[in-house]
Amino acid sequence: MEKRNQTGTGNFILLGFTEDSDLQSLLFGLFLSMYLITVFGNLLIILTIISDPHLHTPMYFFLSSLSLADIAFTSTTIPKCLLNIHTQTKIITYAGCITQIFFFIVFGCLDNLLLTVMAYDRFVAICHPLHYVVIMNYRICGMLVLESWFVSVMGSLPGTLTILRLSFCTNTEIPHYFCDLPEVLKVACSDTLINNIVVYSVTIILGVIPLTGILFSYSQIFTSILRISSADGKYKAFSTCGSHLLVVSLFYGTGLGVYLSSVATMSSKMSLMASVMYTMVTPMLNPFIYTLRNRDMKGALRRLLGNMGSGSEGAMAGPS
Repeated sequence: MEKRNQTGTGNFILLGFTEDSDLQSLLFGLFLSMYLITVFGNLLIILTIISDPHLHTPMYFFLSSLSLADIAFTSTTIPKCLLNIHTQTKIITYAGCITQIFFFIVFGCLDNLLLTVMAYDRFVAICHPLHYVVIMNYRICGMLVLESWFVSVMGSLPGTLTILRLSFCTNTEIPHYFCDLPEVLKVACSDTLINNIVVYSVTIILGVIPLTGILFSYSQIFTSILRISSADGKYKAFSTCGSHLLVVSLFYGTGLGVYLSSVATMSSKMSLMASVMYTMVTPMLNPFIYTLRNRDMKGALRRLLGNMGSGSEGAMAGPS
């Protein structure tokens, strides 16, 4: 097969899920619905937090940042997937593939780091409540989010830039619905040892270390909660971090499922289905988890929707 170098202009072929046109139509409707729910659900969380002064706290500032990251994370892969299904094409350009890999890693890492920052915020709130306002001031919160963005972008560069040294056969087929870095490395026509070393190193630094931080934070949180004498106090303390803990479990559970299923079965189809969970399902569920399980968010959301409803009625009524 003909090869091209790292500056080549060839295309990749994303094989996607199926060749069946009827099933593709079903998947298009399903994925479009999930994407719209994800975007509008997370936008509603951001708008609710911005509009309600009661939610102008570090916890909700980090939550709005996470919602923005979730929108960007899903927008990296799903629109292209929908376009390919709708137009019955499977082609993605070399430049498009590299770009998709870069932003997918950026926003995946950003999700990961923001969850770690949110765990730290809950740790300070529950374990050091008297110093919470001093420790988690506006400047520190802003710096934590900016640093998360910076680390995510810098962490994405090694994995992305090392792909440029690889050569690929023309019209290379990728058994996925987006340019997932491990799948792209599998179809390279040149040696990928350096790339694999970089991928594993970045995964340890930006994946394992933040997860360790989250686990440490929650070990301290649970220890502090157990010291609370009243059952009511324990419930109140745990309820402030229950939603975050559920989101962390979903994010890491589905993310680990991708790699464990891939290693255990060596099946691209299993990896494909597991990827759907953390690229589509988890970002879609996050708005529901944070609104249905959070009394403050539910109250603020009711007030926002009530104000929007009364505002639209006033506009329709017009001047008397």
